[in-house]
Amino acid sequence: MTRLSYPDYLTAIRRESARFRDVLAGCDPAAPVPSCPDWTAADLLWHLTTVQHWWEAMVTNRPQTAEEMGYEEPARPEAYDALLAAYDDAHAAFLAAIEAADPTEPAYSWSARPGDHVVGFTYRRQAHEALIHRIDAELTAGALTAMDTALATDGVDETLDLMYGHLPAWGTFDPQPRHVEFRITDAGTSVWTRLGIFSGSAPDGEVFADEQDMHVVPDPGVEADAVVTGTAADLDAWLWHRRDDAGISLTGDAAALDHARAVLGNPIT
Repeated sequence: MTRLSYPDYLTAIRRESARFRDVLAGCDPAAPVPSCPDWTAADLLWHLTTVQHWWEAMVTNRPQTAEEMGYEEPARPEAYDALLAAYDDAHAAFLAAIEAADPTEPAYSWSARPGDHVVGFTYRRQAHEALIHRIDAELTAGALTAMDTALATDGVDETLDLMYGHLPAWGTFDPQPRHVEFRITDAGTSVWTRLGIFSGSAPDGEVFADEQDMHVVPDPGVEADAVVTGTAADLDAWLWHRRDDAGISLTGDAAALDHARAVLGNPIT
């Protein structure tokens, strides 16, 4: 699937971050976030503040890791006005950092893929981070607005490929001859995944064996075992657990759908 241009990702970061801020500025700080039940509006505001603060540091000090640069998370203010001001400062610094950096320059990334260790990773990842948390803010305020189709289409691919399909260096993926197609009706395209099993031993000693897994692959040229169909916005929000199954069609082999649902049942934030 063709990705968006870096200027388009930057535009999305600006647009979605601004909407996020505008919506939360009018919220009760204690209002619960329906899509993140453990969070209040104040918690949601602080979350994106710290995310953008972190990535500003990663881009500014590229290609150092957090440990190498001695990164320290900012102290959380108590007053809501101060939280909004902290967000404004973090967002402005983040924008300045990525605007001044060439997307192809080496930079830290948590991805195990060598090609992701560039500033461009931050462009794409943070465009979608801002989009999803804008949805969280609007769900909190009860004021949902439309999602950009091109960004949401890219989001379906990014979510399946990176958030669910990330393969750490210490793990292995044993593919099976079964495919699930995620068909995006309003974009006229699909994201294909191959089912399989994940195993490995994490650095902290946790052992994974026979874990159901799923990875994005090029169109295999075969009939899908199962198909998940919806608009770009519906599929993107659904994959992020920001909406229910309404508007999402799931057809095909029941075992393949159960496997996909097991993978997608894992939490992502």
